[in-house]
Amino acid sequence: MSSYAPLPTTAPRPGPTYIVKTLGCQMNVHDSEHLAGMLESAGYSPASPAEEATGAADVVVINTCAVRENASSRLYGMLGQLASSKAARPGMQIAVGGCLAQKDRSGIAERAPWVDVVIGTHNLDALVPLLDRARHNRRAEVEIAESLQVFPSTLPTRRESVYAGWVSISVGCNNTCTFCIVPHLRGKERDRRPGQILAEVQSLVDDGAVEVTLLGQNVNSYGVEFGDRGAFAKLLRACGEIDGLERVRFTSPHPASFTDDVIEAMAQTPNVMPSLHMPLQSGSDRILRAMRRSYRAKRFLAILDNVRSSLPDAAITTDIIVGFPGETEEDFQQTLDVVEQSRFTSAFTFQYSPRPGTPAATLDGQLPKEVVQERYERLLALQERISAQDGAAQVGRAVEVLVTEGSGRKDTDTRRVSGRARDNRLVHVQVPDGLSHGFSAAREVMADDPRLRDDIDPRLPRPGDVVTATVTRGAPHFVVADSVTHGGRYEVRRTRSGDAWVARERARLLGGGHDHAAAAQPGIPITLGMPTLRAGR
Repeated sequence: MSSYAPLPTTAPRPGPTYIVKTLGCQMNVHDSEHLAGMLESAGYSPASPAEEATGAADVVVINTCAVRENASSRLYGMLGQLASSKAARPGMQIAVGGCLAQKDRSGIAERAPWVDVVIGTHNLDALVPLLDRARHNRRAEVEIAESLQVFPSTLPTRRESVYAGWVSISVGCNNTCTFCIVPHLRGKERDRRPGQILAEVQSLVDDGAVEVTLLGQNVNSYGVEFGDRGAFAKLLRACGEIDGLERVRFTSPHPASFTDDVIEAMAQTPNVMPSLHMPLQSGSDRILRAMRRSYRAKRFLAILDNVRSSLPDAAITTDIIVGFPGETEEDFQQTLDVVEQSRFTSAFTFQYSPRPGTPAATLDGQLPKEVVQERYERLLALQERISAQDGAAQVGRAVEVLVTEGSGRKDTDTRRVSGRARDNRLVHVQVPDGLSHGFSAAREVMADDPRLRDDIDPRLPRPGDVVTATVTRGAPHFVVADSVTHGGRYEVRRTRSGDAWVARERARLLGGGHDHAAAAQPGIPITLGMPTLRAGR
């Protein structure tokens, strides 16, 4: 029997509702947290899952990406679906922000005249005033700033997670990669001061977080703006001094500016995790020059060797582009050779697509689609084999898994919870027999969820708790730890994050809102939620 009074199954939600749909990278996830925070500060409430599924909200914001070829078609497909929703809901408003908005500007409202607001990457703070103005003037309001108006970290934020957060250390990028439009849309790199970053990290930890990811377009160039090229390594070490911070990650570094002091800081700072995302892009020196990537394959492999020498258990992931203009079969074979030597845990592989406004879009030697597709499939097969071997090598290894709110598609049926190991590997962990009744790994938490009980079974983990178990099966994209089934290791460690998750969900069910006390308050430092797991098996 539960030791607290039953919670109501529904709670009133005052004020108009909103949905923020995010397309693209971690920086867009970062920005969406701020967009949601500003809406909540203005009196909006998040739409229910049912409303979100149908687009039935008073305000729908689409935060766009412009990096991939299908970015535009995805946006206008979503806008087409929302047109009928808006026609059926008088007063509904639609806003578009992000990189594609920065690029296409008023063209979005011209092509989709039912859009009410268009804002760029540099003026997120204008969202609510522009919604008000569009409502008053009954016309689309388009406002695109050419440079950063307000540093995003000063904006109110609504974060999804109480156990993990993203902290921006810089915005923009000073690199000139010929395939990338990000510097044009995000601007030159702007660095935050170390004290501001550490204060934000401390605020996250005070609110219950045990994991933080430091975020930037090129994190290891951090400090150039204020004249300290060793600033990033110092920042990692300073994070190691924060009591209660158990895990520190960062993304993404650039191989050209990745230095030994960062490797030393990773190895010598216990809470900096043995995981590294190091974008390769190509294994051909000739193509790297054409991409304006200022490193070569030998240098890249040397970095990986140095990392693994200091961090033998490090899991290293990467980005690779197939079919860059002028890529020959020999160039592609060199990429396969580097991938074979690198032994990446996983790789994000992309077929090159020309982005208008980038130098590569006008280069000679654009490759036929069928050639790019065939090479892409070969690369994918190679990396799948390497990832499968890497996953199989994890069998028998004890892993500490930070349990997340999201789940694998089969978690409820298989009586598993999902989360990330210290090396950021996705792990599905089976819980003991007898805990399946009433337990659901579904995204939405209901009032009868046993994880909310005061007298919770000590074997049942909550989001934010840590489970230690032994890997029993490896796969290319995840591992399974079903050791409890065989009488093996299975330990649950309660954390402040798990307590904070319970407090948040109880408050939400009782009508106290979705977020903990610090959410969506102006002046509160940025506290960004981690993306929800959607992995199956």
